[in-house]
Amino acid sequence: MLRRWHAELAWLRDTGLTRDVLIEASGERFTRVEAGTPVPADAVRLRGLTLPGFANAHSHAFHRALRGTTQAGRGSFWTWRELMYSVAARLDPDSYFELARAVYAEMALAGITCVGEFHYLHHGADGVPYADPNAMGRALVAAASAAGVRLTLLDTCYLAGGLSAADGVVPLAGPQLRFGDMDGDGWASRVSSLGADSIGMLGPSVRVGAAIHSVRAVPPEQMGPVVQWAQLSAAPLHVHLSEQVAENRACQAVYGVSPTRLLYDEEVLGPRTSVVHATHVSGADTAVLGSSQAFACICPTTERDLGDGLTPCSLLSSAGCRLTVGSDSHAVIDMFEEARGIEYVSRLAEQSRGVFAASALLEAATADGHASLGWADAGAIAPGAWADLVTVSLDSVRAGGIAAEAAIEAAVFAATAADVRDVVAGGRDVVRDGTHVTVGDVAAALSSAVGAALG
Repeated sequence: MLRRWHAELAWLRDTGLTRDVLIEASGERFTRVEAGTPVPADAVRLRGLTLPGFANAHSHAFHRALRGTTQAGRGSFWTWRELMYSVAARLDPDSYFELARAVYAEMALAGITCVGEFHYLHHGADGVPYADPNAMGRALVAAASAAGVRLTLLDTCYLAGGLSAADGVVPLAGPQLRFGDMDGDGWASRVSSLGADSIGMLGPSVRVGAAIHSVRAVPPEQMGPVVQWAQLSAAPLHVHLSEQVAENRACQAVYGVSPTRLLYDEEVLGPRTSVVHATHVSGADTAVLGSSQAFACICPTTERDLGDGLTPCSLLSSAGCRLTVGSDSHAVIDMFEEARGIEYVSRLAEQSRGVFAASALLEAATADGHASLGWADAGAIAPGAWADLVTVSLDSVRAGGIAAEAAIEAAVFAATAADVRDVVAGGRDVVRDGTHVTVGDVAAALSSAVGAALG
């Protein structure tokens, strides 16, 4: 089916901010993009600024249940983690579907058309596999479909409960038991049973990728099967890296190297690899990541929420890493906030403004984010790309009064998810005038699903 839109203003990768853009799509792909055109009678008018769909490169859907419940009193990443485990212990495939559907619908309202789900809630609460050992993963696939977003299911290998300078590798215990697959080969066998094709596709809108949770959770001798599976499937491979100083210290004490060097030695790093956080990487680590051409996924709202630290974003970018963004624990779901968070982190670290241009931050939230999730043909308004559009209001109380010539800067540095009015994913309307087309009352869906997850 041929569809036509006319954007008052659009951000095109080749020409930047562009006026009066006619956009056509046949099915799920753009077929024509032409600037300086009058409005055709049969075109949908897009008022404001139209952007490519956003890619949320790092999500833990079940963490959404913790929003607002962990802010009282003091604490750390480690105390927050214990509360997270209590939610993880309660979910089953049915309740996880309801929660993830609501979370992905909230993402759609924020302009996200593709999400990378870092998924390690594999088995029953006691660690015993379901009759279908991928029941929880399939619940996420169904949830993304119901919410109208594409999914890269980053199936995560998680084999150990931690890493201690005193005790070495700590075994899984309690709620962590449901994360494990015995060993790397067990993980690979289960993921293979999902039924993805030879290039990792599980249907037209779902891609299966791989993840190593962290050096804390996967011993180096177990990383090989994950790396090999990802290589055979040409799949993206994601890993948490150096989010906490304690992780660096434990890795150095047990293995004698930094987490980055350990991943490099085990051949985890490469151009399809995304390292998530990279908050506490050294100059030597940064050089290794850059020379490996790895993506670096920055999650500013989560890193602020957990008090992780200031990621050296500009050093990573200068070294050769392509930056992406993720909402991670979903302290908020707002890709504008995540994108400008990269700049604000850099300003604090370098005591200078304008480290990253608005267009570079949009690139991180769109094309580079999609590429890191295995969708290199998405994230741009261009013929042949996935037909994803996000239209942002420029007359809200946040952006009103800003000149049209500064629309890109207005979006990145002033707009919020509340300013997203219309979203098209793969040529289909997902959000119209701020309302989700299929889920409808997303707030009510979240209230019900979060309440069930919290018991």
